Amino acid sequence: MSGEGGRRFLQGSKNIKNQKEAEKALNIINYDYDRPLDEIISDLQNFYEILCKWQKVQNLVSRETLQQYWHRHVADSLQILPYIDKNSKNIADLGSGGGFPAVVLAIILAKKPIKFTLIEANSRKTAFLRTVKRKLQLNMQIINSRIENYEFSEENRPDIITARALAPLNELLNLIFPKLQDKTKLILLKGKEYSGELAKANSEWQYNVIINNSATDQCAVILEISNIARKV
Repeated sequence: MSGEGGRRFLQGSKNIKNQKEAEKALNIINYDYDRPLDEIISDLQNFYEILCKWQKVQNLVSRETLQQYWHRHVADSLQILPYIDKNSKNIADLGSGGGFPAVVLAIILAKKPIKFTLIEANSRKTAFLRTVKRKLQLNMQIINSRIENYEFSEENRPDIITARALAPLNELLNLIFPKLQDKTKLILLKGKEYSGELAKANSEWQYNVIINNSATDQCAVILEISNIARKV
C-alpha cells in the first residue's frame, strides 16, 4: 500500500473530482485516521478500479450505484468505524459480496492488529475478494461458504460481526447465534424496514440494541446489537 500510488492519484488532473468526493466521504464521520489520507484514498481508488473490472463479468453492486462509489459505498461503510471497539481483534463480515463494508474497513484499519474474515457463498464473488486481498495486501481471510456451514476456530471467533443488506434480522440471528462469543457485537447496516425486522426478532430473541441514524441515507440506520440470547 504505497504512498507513491497515493501521490500519483492526487496529482492526476482528471481525478480532481474523485479527490474531492473521496475527501468528503472520509469526512462523513469524526474519526482519527492513523494512516495518511493520500494512502487511504489511493487504496480505495485501486479497490474501485478492481471493482469496475470485475463488475463487467459479475454483478457485485447495483449498476446504478457504481458511479456513486464514494458516497453510496465508501461513506456508507465508513459509518461503522466509530462503533468498532478499540480492543477488537477479529471482525467477521457476512455475505461480503462486493466488499462492503469489509474491504473499506480493512483498508482504513490496515495498521491495526485486526484480522477480517469475509464469508461469501458465491464462488465468483469469492474470487473477486481474493483478488482484492492480494492486490491491496489486506489482512483478510476469504471464506467460500454459506454462513451456516462455516465454523470459526477458537482463536478466530469474532469480536464484531458486520453485514450490509444481507438478510432480515431474525434470519440472521438464527444463522449466527451458535457462532457467537458472549461479548460478540453485531454492527448491521439496515434500510427503512429495520423497525419491522426488530419487531419480528423480538418475538424470538432478547438483546440490547442501539439504533444509530445513517449519515448517508435518511431512511437507513446502523444497528449495534449485543448480549444476544434466544427466548425460552
